[in-house]
This record gives sequence, C-alpha cells and structure tokens, in this order.
Amino acid sequence: MTGANSPAAGALRVTEIFLSLQGESRSVGIPTVFVRLTGCPLRCRYCDTAYAFKGGEGTDVAAVLARVGSYGVRHVTVTGGEPLAQAACLPLLAALCDAGHAVSLETCGALDVSGVDPRVVKVLDLKTPGSGEVARNRYENLAHLRPQDQVKLVLCDAADYAWARAQLAEHRLAERCEVLLSPSHGQLDARALAEWILRDRLPVRFQVQLHKILWGEERGR
Repeated sequence: MTGANSPAAGALRVTEIFLSLQGESRSVGIPTVFVRLTGCPLRCRYCDTAYAFKGGEGTDVAAVLARVGSYGVRHVTVTGGEPLAQAACLPLLAALCDAGHAVSLETCGALDVSGVDPRVVKVLDLKTPGSGEVARNRYENLAHLRPQDQVKLVLCDAADYAWARAQLAEHRLAERCEVLLSPSHGQLDARALAEWILRDRLPVRFQVQLHKILWGEERGR
C-alpha cells in the first residue's frame, strides 16, 4: 500500500485498545476488539467518551495490528472520538481487513466516508437535534451506504423520535441499509422508545447499549 493514505504516511493516536462484547449494532454480543482513536470535531451533549477528545498514545498501523491480533478474535471495531478525523484511519481499516478481521467503523457521519474500504461495515451515526450537532450531518454520506452498513440514531426525547421518523421517510433510510434506534442512556426511557417503534411499525432495529447494562460506565469494557 503506497501513497498519502499508506501506513507510513502518518501516525495514529490511540486512546485505548480493548476486548469486550459488542454492545450495539447488528453484531451485538459478539466478542470484539475495540480500537478507540483519539480526537473528535463534534461535542454531542450525551457523549460518553469525552476522555478520547485529546491525549492518547502515538503509534502506527503495524503496532495496532499486532495488538489487535494478540486478542485472538475476528471482529474489530474502530471507533472514537471520531476515527475519520485521523488520516491514518483509512489505511488502518484496510490493513485490518487484509489481516482477515471482520471490521466495522463507528463514525459520526460528519466526515466523508467515501474513502472507507468497501470491506468495512460502516455504522453511521446520524445526529439528532437533541445531540446539539444536527447541523453537522453530512447527508452526502448516505449515497455511500450499502446493504451491509447501518445508520444509527441516538434519541434524547420524543422530539428526536419524530425527527428520526421524518428522516426515515425523507431519505428512505431503511431501503439503503439497516436502521438502528437507540435511547440516549439516562435521558430517554428505553421502554417508551420500544413502544413508539411498535406503534408506528417502523422498519428499524431497536437497541440498547449492552455494555452499559453489564458494566455501567467502566472504561475498557
């Protein structure tokens, strides 16, 4: 791999790498290695990983691959912060795929996803009004979603739910890929969201954060 997006072109800054159960998305419950890159251009009101905004450890793609490989599991999620804020994220994703991992990317949706390796499952977080960052949504990214990908919306209240329902219709989200609706932890009652989805027969997957049910706010889990 050569060029500006090669591993040699730039270092990575990593907040943490750890093994846990996937807490969200289609692969929920599967043992997964999480690579949390440092930095994010957004400041969502409900963010639970503000510790990843700065700091981290400087490293490179080869070192990350070695660390990920040491856990001995196939599934890997690259997350943040916002991983695409680092240019070296793209070659990292490709290298993880080349190594035989099943790779997913958790991205805020505010940055261009067109360069993401097509083998990667993109989990694109569409920001709601309650997040405080709805203006940062890059709707051009929707054109780059494929059936294997997922759109996630974290809802803070009934107004966010109504907004999400409108986005489903306007952008035909469920025809592009799977849509995930989540209650913001501690803000929206999960049962209420489940009832709204059933009432409206929405073509979405309801999800809660499994890792928080099991381990609360404990880091690295």
